[in-house]
Order: sequence, then C-alpha cells, then structure tokens
Amino acid sequence: MRTILLLIASNVFMTMAWYGHLSFKKSPLWIVILASWLLALPEYALQVPANRWGHGQFTATQLKLFQEVISLSVFTVFALVYLRETPRWNEWLAMVLMIGVVLLTSLSTRRLEGRPTSSATDERVAAGERQSATIHSGERSGTGND
Repeated sequence: MRTILLLIASNVFMTMAWYGHLSFKKSPLWIVILASWLLALPEYALQVPANRWGHGQFTATQLKLFQEVISLSVFTVFALVYLRETPRWNEWLAMVLMIGVVLLTSLSTRRLEGRPTSSATDERVAAGERQSATIHSGERSGTGND
C-alpha cells in the first residue's frame, strides 16, 4: 500500500509539472520551465522510493503498469477540476482498458519458478555478509587472545 500511495503522490506533482502551466500561457516560458522543474523534484523523491520498496512485492512491469494507470487517474481528476476538460468517450474507454491491463497483470504476483526475487537475493547477500562479518570478528578476537 505504501508503494501505491507514493506513486499517487508522485503523479500529483508530475501532472502539475507537465500540465499546470497550461493555465499560465502568458507567463514567460523560462519561468514556466523553472516552476515545472521545481515541481518535478518532489516527484522523483517520491517515485524512486516507491519503485525501490515496491520491487520486491511487485515485478518491474507491474510497477510500470500501476504507474501508468495512476498517472491516467490523477490526470483525469486534474483535467476535470483544474483544466475543466472532460475526456471523450474513447478516452474513458482507453482508461478502463488500461485498468483491465493492470488487473490482468496483478492476478498473480508470483515470480517465475526458480527465479528469486531481487529482495530475496538482497536478503541472501545481506545474510552472507553478516555471517562473513561474524566469522571475521571471531577471528580478530581470537587472534588478540593468543
């Protein structure tokens, strides 16, 4: 759930960065670009941890598809409320189909048989490092007592 909430928050910032300036067409372009960059920074600060923390629970493909549907959902609310634009029937249908794609990919979150998840690999590496550190610290303490 944390991953999805972070993706939603990041998409709010990115939608504002990409489309918020459309209401300020008289503003100089360099100011609009600077404002968009300032809005994009928090987007990255939320998106990167969302993908990092979510990758053990979901595949990278699932994360990307979630992000796309969240992006469309956030944009739809933004377009309706901020830009006062209503999507056409074919745009609504496209969004429903995208949601169907995400649901289809989420039917099974199991990894391919025999392939460990990256978090499982990370856990094995960390366990090996802890075991190695324990062995080496025992050797150091043993050498000091000789």
